[in-house]
Amino acid sequence: MTISIIGAGPGGLALARVLHMNGIDAVVYERDPARGARGQGGTLDLHAATGQRAMREAGLIDRFQALARREGQDLKLFEPDGTLLLQVDTPDDAPLERPEIDRADLRNLLLDSLPAHAVRWGHSFESADDGVLHFADGSSAPFDLLVGADGAYSRVRPLLTDARPAHTGQNVVELGFPDIDRTHPDLAAMVGRGNYWVLGDGQSLSAQRNGDGRVRVYLSFHDSAEDWFATSGIPFSDPAAARERLTGLFTGWDPRVTELIAACDGAVLPRPITTLPVGLTWLSQPDVTLLGDAAHLMPPVGQGANMALLDGVLLGLALVAHADDFSGAVEEYEREMFERTSAAGQQSAYVQDILASPDAGQKMLAFFQPDEIGGQS
Repeated sequence: MTISIIGAGPGGLALARVLHMNGIDAVVYERDPARGARGQGGTLDLHAATGQRAMREAGLIDRFQALARREGQDLKLFEPDGTLLLQVDTPDDAPLERPEIDRADLRNLLLDSLPAHAVRWGHSFESADDGVLHFADGSSAPFDLLVGADGAYSRVRPLLTDARPAHTGQNVVELGFPDIDRTHPDLAAMVGRGNYWVLGDGQSLSAQRNGDGRVRVYLSFHDSAEDWFATSGIPFSDPAAARERLTGLFTGWDPRVTELIAACDGAVLPRPITTLPVGLTWLSQPDVTLLGDAAHLMPPVGQGANMALLDGVLLGLALVAHADDFSGAVEEYEREMFERTSAAGQQSAYVQDILASPDAGQKMLAFFQPDEIGGQS
């Protein structure tokens, strides 16, 4: 049996890892021309019951823990006027409930766990028919089982469902500092070691410490139209002018917050937020399935990557357990995945509603009560 995985993200690589460690060959096709062709984004908090469970099943938990940042579990939560609502400082001996790891570090960990031939770079998937994959460069390859791990705008998904991502009403602008400790030590101290959140009425700011010394800053505009980036008048191609305009949208906020926005350096990146319907299912097919964002795209509130990793591992284990019945393995995987990710999608939608509410800070404070912080999974 030839197992073909489209997309070298966390879920696709986790699936390949489980298959290869159990003697089942699989090939990951990735459109990027090489491992380091593009940045991988910010950090992820891998939860004990999901993402870390996946790393353990994949035999990678020790390597993960060597890279994970316990201090990344720190949290500061503020009102727009600067009122501190919650501060969580992680002790040095705290359990690794939700440690942070840079996306690039996680991807490299997974890639390094695979044989070199397992990932074929520069293969942009176009279509599949009659057991043959077709790529943008005109090449093709046979498959018996096709797994779409190709993200939000999956080209494999239409083989199973007509569902497409829909705009949530949230638009995010990403900014950042490449080396905040050296260039802005005062702002670095304000952000802290983990996550820094300021939640207002329809707007929010979050800053996220990365392991490479970078801090990424995200400005969220809730209840904004899908075409907001085009109609806002913000000149995203001129970063300095864009930051000035963005700073002006936070009038009345604590001056330290607007200073953080104004001091960012580098590109200003607009990111519309889209999701798939919560509880999306499809009729099981013997030769194709989906995992991760291709199957259950959620708001970026901490569940997506954890679910993708667990999807990949559990699909891999099902295929190992039913090596003579891949169709049955796919059905078993999908039944569990539909139930598990529907619950995660509902929780993600709930958190998204909190962030968009007029009293977001107080509602998030209630959500992050001390007896709950370690229990979010």
